[in-house]
Amino acid sequence: MPPVPRGKLITIEGLDGAGKSTLAEGLRDALAARGLRVELLREPGGVAVSEQIRSLVKDPALTVGARTEALLYAAARAQLVEERLLPLLREGALVLLDRFVDSSLAYQGAGRALGVDDVRAINRFATGPLTPDRTLLLRIPPAVGRSRQHTRAVEPDRLEREGEAFFATIATAYDQLARTEPERIRAIDATQPPERVLESALDALADLA
Repeated sequence: MPPVPRGKLITIEGLDGAGKSTLAEGLRDALAARGLRVELLREPGGVAVSEQIRSLVKDPALTVGARTEALLYAAARAQLVEERLLPLLREGALVLLDRFVDSSLAYQGAGRALGVDDVRAINRFATGPLTPDRTLLLRIPPAVGRSRQHTRAVEPDRLEREGEAFFATIATAYDQLARTEPERIRAIDATQPPERVLESALDALADLA
């Protein structure tokens, strides 16, 4: 895959219940108000094939093996990159993406114990050279994220039904990723009120947008 003439790719990561969707919508509105072309997408999803894969990996009625799970997420990501992300970036758009490769490194690489390096290799094949310009990591204690999930009006999906140890492992993996790439990954305290989280995120993007 050739190098991509690019806009900007900003990804949002964190545990379930950290407030990623709320932040993504707030950033979209704030950045669009500055006259920027902003596109908001989610993972897995964003295009028809990937949305169908999303329904599979999140279905609590299905049994999905760890390796299958990792490959399904990578497949959904590959389709999103080819069909939507690369065209948008070539057009110079600023793309906000709710989850990307770091989610698989944390959830499948660490949480499912498949190995971060092995999962990274799968996703390198899926995404080619595409990497985020900035990643916003919403840091939240797993118990707080779980308590927020319980206030939702929807049933928890297949991954959200995992136990406390699973999410503690993922939180640790995210912290390790942030320490490894401090220039790309900026950690934000997600226990703050949403307006403060948004302010912190805009500060973390000040040199990009």
